[in-house]
Amino acid sequence: QVQLVESGGGLVQAGGSLRLSCAVSGRPFSAYVMGWFRQAPGKEREFVAGIMWGEGSTRYADSVKGRFTISRPTAKNTVYLQMNSMKPEDAAVYYCAADRDGWGGTYQNYDYWGQGTQVIVSS
Repeated sequence: QVQLVESGGGLVQAGGSLRLSCAVSGRPFSAYVMGWFRQAPGKEREFVAGIMWGEGSTRYADSVKGRFTISRPTAKNTVYLQMNSMKPEDAAVYYCAADRDGWGGTYQNYDYWGQGTQVIVSS
């Protein structure tokens, strides 16, 4: 069981960078997937990036590959999402989430969620 708190959202210029943080409390199992999702107005919540808590393997949505990086530094209770070369279509509320069941689930299958942090991309 974990508790998640996002931070780091804000206003960024197109082409710029932001780093989101997800502070994790509780005792996550090594097989948990920590995921970042985003939701723009009128759209479905979509998967952005994920990382296995213990192993460290990662997955990314095609739309962010090469631009975003998810990480969990060793022995640190924080998951990061580094967002580079940001585009207007990256604007959304970003959520940190945890899935007890590993890879394969949709957002509906994630068990724990943070409160969200808003990212605005200006031009």
